[in-house]
Amino acid sequence: MSDLDVGGLGGDQKIDPELQEFLMVEKQRAQVNAQIHEFNDICWDKCIDKPGSKLDSKTEACLNNCVDRFIDTSLLITNRLAQLLQKQGGSGLS
Repeated sequence: MSDLDVGGLGGDQKIDPELQEFLMVEKQRAQVNAQIHEFNDICWDKCIDKPGSKLDSKTEACLNNCVDRFIDTSLLITNRLAQLLQKQGGSGLS
């Protein structure tokens, strides 16, 4: 992992690798939280007719299926993009 230039602080100042790693982990954590909020919005609207004190089995199954499909779709898209990037990177080196 290389040091990053800190914009506006001069070309010779770099971010500490530990700080860089911390920032990357925090960015990933923020992305996971954003995705959880997206699950909540989509699956709530799809599965919850009226809020109650407890979930019935139909609502619970709907929520489980909704989140599972959302995760499956996200993984499919991520894997497909990774394959495309890998092909582009490999063809540029030939």
